[in-house]
Amino acid sequence: MKITINQSADYVGKEVTIGAWLANKRSSGKIAFLQLRDGTGFMQGVVVKAEVGEEIFQAAKSLTQETSLYVTGIINEDTRSPFGYEIAVSGVKVISESHDFPITPKEHGTEFLMDHRHLWLRSNRQHAIMKIRNEIIRASYEFFNNEGFIKIDPPILTGSAPEGTTELFHTKYFDEDAFLSQSGQLYMEAAAMAFGKVFSFGPTFRAEKSKTRRHLIEFWMIEPEMAFYQLEDSLKVQEQYVAFLVKAVLDNCKLELERLGRDVSVLESMTAPFPRITYTEAIEKLHELGFDDIEWGDDFGAPHETAIADSFEKPVFITHYPKAIKPFYMPEDPDNEQVVLCADMIAPEGYGEIIGGSERIHDLGVLLERMKEHELDEKAYSWYIDLARYGSVPHSGFGLGLERTVAWISGTEHVRETIPFPRLLNRLYP
Repeated sequence: MKITINQSADYVGKEVTIGAWLANKRSSGKIAFLQLRDGTGFMQGVVVKAEVGEEIFQAAKSLTQETSLYVTGIINEDTRSPFGYEIAVSGVKVISESHDFPITPKEHGTEFLMDHRHLWLRSNRQHAIMKIRNEIIRASYEFFNNEGFIKIDPPILTGSAPEGTTELFHTKYFDEDAFLSQSGQLYMEAAAMAFGKVFSFGPTFRAEKSKTRRHLIEFWMIEPEMAFYQLEDSLKVQEQYVAFLVKAVLDNCKLELERLGRDVSVLESMTAPFPRITYTEAIEKLHELGFDDIEWGDDFGAPHETAIADSFEKPVFITHYPKAIKPFYMPEDPDNEQVVLCADMIAPEGYGEIIGGSERIHDLGVLLERMKEHELDEKAYSWYIDLARYGSVPHSGFGLGLERTVAWISGTEHVRETIPFPRLLNRLYP
């Protein structure tokens, strides 16, 4: 019977064959211990010389790191390992030998590991992070499907900038100028006017020359948009969504969190509702904490966000930012025209902003006036203006950065480990 490692619990006491790679090995006299992986998990294979004979024992001992093989044996429970099972090996058949695998069990520098990212992905730690990433993606689809959202796929090549920024990747689209998308938001607003509640999941690109541990050039976003939702409605969806993601990882990735040494007690408290403070209150709090360098109207940097988040045990919403530092599509607060109806969700433990969201302007006159203030070309945005011209309604949306969310939930310091093949300011390989 051929099985995968993650099926072991169903085959205790039975002889099976597993296709695997040798992650590592050690021997102790007349016993060899094979650390096996097959993509679904990691498992120890135990080869006892007295039970398998000299030929099989020597074949097992001579295996090299990352050699692919078929292993045959009996599945046994193993209470000493986090996985809980091992295989008592009775046969080994090499598929393809691996020689001089570059990533050995010793310590390697970050640049070396990034140069060998295509191989580093095979490691125990990277496997755990990618499994958590996959669970967050799976849970995202479950959450939005359960809440009645329709998935809509916005284009990656666009003719205008949603954020009105110059930090875009420019390309020629035949005889026109085009840009790699920095957000699907404007298109999702169009979809919300057709379907009510929609979400997208796809890659986005920012030509921002940043080298911080929070930034990638190419990253993935989950972007919901909701018709007839005001800011307060949106905030409730956001906190319920993030709490749902955390619980999904806690429920379905226990082994991976343990492998990463994540303090799950921190995650277990991440239930809705989340605390909220206004931008103005955040500035006041920063002054109390000794950040005299920041003034009302300045945008927050990483140290500011971390200091604010450290004041709370859960993710915190910072709401009502100054209009001058936010994009054109955010409406003014009716009670204070200097600020807009928006919010950023800041994750605990120094992981920074994981969600940015706002209400969207739905009044045609206000939208046109704001676009003038931002010196945007109405012709380039004519289709977007049509949304306000033909029966727009109050609507809200947000974008969750997948990699920062994976980093926070998994406890990974740098986002470069939370995406299979990171694109950084100085890295386009492999």
